[in-house]
Amino acid sequence: MIRNKSEQIRESVRKRYAGIAVSGKSGCGCSPASCCSAKAPTAKALSAKLGYSKKELEAVPEDANMGLGCGNPQAIAALKKGEVVLDLGAGGGFDCFLAARQVGPRGRVIGVDMTPEMVAKARENARKGRFKNVEFRLGEIEHLPVADSSVDVILSNCVINLSPDKEQVYREAYRVLRPGGRLAISDVVAIKPIPAAVKRDFEKHSGCVSGALEVRRLQRILQSVGFRGGCVNVKEASKEYIWDWFPGSGVEQFVRSAEVRGEKPGKTEG
Repeated sequence: MIRNKSEQIRESVRKRYAGIAVSGKSGCGCSPASCCSAKAPTAKALSAKLGYSKKELEAVPEDANMGLGCGNPQAIAALKKGEVVLDLGAGGGFDCFLAARQVGPRGRVIGVDMTPEMVAKARENARKGRFKNVEFRLGEIEHLPVADSSVDVILSNCVINLSPDKEQVYREAYRVLRPGGRLAISDVVAIKPIPAAVKRDFEKHSGCVSGALEVRRLQRILQSVGFRGGCVNVKEASKEYIWDWFPGSGVEQFVRSAEVRGEKPGKTEG
């Protein structure tokens, strides 16, 4: 029995993304007029809008990209050979596989997802793509199955907004990062207060809208957790594709995609 709102949110999100993993549908929002329709854009088309290059889109197993992002964290990650990368909410493994190519065989990529169906899909994609430096773990991003101070870079793409406890997610991110480690996150943020009716809508929450934090609140969380140089760069142009998630609902008036960065103080070894 689901006893509180947080549990309801997690169950709603888990159910939605399990369905996407099994069905192969694309996109964050999922109204009859958008991603679930017969005329829905392909995952490649959706990801191209987010800034992924043709080369990137063709570099991973086809099933890995489901068009579920709201940006391109690879563009701000500045990954280096030999780094250890963690992807929060890895889905089918799309960003993990791109990161694996950048960090090379001496590097390592860990993807965490709370949906067993997504983890199974990602592991199969890793097998098909022969990605030997990538692994996928089942777990919640509020309680990462990752050791303290073991990761150089954390990626995430349109996932943290889904969590009912986003501050805890950032505390976990801080815990697992090495000193000098950094965040390279794409997420949805609120640019004005989200109406109560939208906040109560579980479909819009699992569709990456209702759970968005206001920018100032997110900046305060980054600071209070301990991240240095934490910044939230709002992408105004994202209004166009957010409209596609729930056409006619007006959600694009309240939320935008943003790049979230921060660094754990200290120096990395080497």
